[in-house]
Amino acid sequence: MSAKIITLSRHIIEEERKFPKATGKFTDLMNDIAFAAKLISYNTNKAGLMGILGETENVNVQGEVVKNLDVFAQETMVKALDHGGHTCVMASEEEEDIISIPDEYPLGKYAVLFDPLDGSSNIDANVSVGTIFSIYNRVSPEGRPGTKDDVLQPGIRQVCAGYVIYGSSTMLVYTTGNGVHGFTLDPSYGEFILSHPNIRIPKKGKIYSVNESNFDYWKQEVKNYIHYVKQIDEATDRPLNSRYIGSMVADVHRNLLYGGIFLYPASKTAPNGKLRLGYEANPMSFIVEQAGGRATNGTQRILEIQPKTIHQRVPLFLGSEEDVRLLEEFISGKRS
Repeated sequence: MSAKIITLSRHIIEEERKFPKATGKFTDLMNDIAFAAKLISYNTNKAGLMGILGETENVNVQGEVVKNLDVFAQETMVKALDHGGHTCVMASEEEEDIISIPDEYPLGKYAVLFDPLDGSSNIDANVSVGTIFSIYNRVSPEGRPGTKDDVLQPGIRQVCAGYVIYGSSTMLVYTTGNGVHGFTLDPSYGEFILSHPNIRIPKKGKIYSVNESNFDYWKQEVKNYIHYVKQIDEATDRPLNSRYIGSMVADVHRNLLYGGIFLYPASKTAPNGKLRLGYEANPMSFIVEQAGGRATNGTQRILEIQPKTIHQRVPLFLGSEEDVRLLEEFISGKRS
């Protein structure tokens, strides 16, 4: 941990001071997100005792069974962000359409996209889950309600992306395009404290993270890559280690610190990929790139994809630069 205690709020304020035109609104918005994360963290840790484990009778827009904690996380994020006058519109993995700001609240300059509880299928097994968020400047006229145009922006326009991982400790990791920084929640006084300044992902890793039960559904090029990384070859430091939790936040967080590649390819059952561009691929790609890594759908940089729908899905490969470049060689046919 840093020799001097630096809270999340202090860190953001010090970053904002580098920009003379900063108004402090972004700091307030991030404090709202951090407050929501603290509530979700508390309820995630106490879920078994508070009777909020298990499933509801509902299915979300993605066709997934909604967990009780999904509902709590969704409501917490919306209530934390809808009234402060910092947002003009929101979009969530759990909602079919955009989330408008209630008429009684002022409108702000930011559009916020979020996955309130990534990996929620693992909740009842006490596996790490997380919250992912992405922030854009609005493109619709100020003073009016936000529109879909505000949330359908390419990831390269993100002004901030981050995630919170609820595990053995709760960590918030974020970037504003000026490096990646991680903060650990100190439960003794309820503050996120800078614990991982300027995170850099290794250029090459020893881990590959993918759900290999889908192997037979993948394109041959991806199969060839997986065969390659599993082969024994001391000269190229193979085989790689297979590590797959099934919670994207947890898998990407581990690889961000240790190095490696995360894969969720297109398949016969999900020809457009499974992960959502706006809520998962864009924010995680922004973070990984800012840490020195690489993110692609196999043929195109994730952050340059123009979204067409708010729940658009994409194949996703991200992680250490050399590992992702090698995969791209397989996909392009340069290797087989």
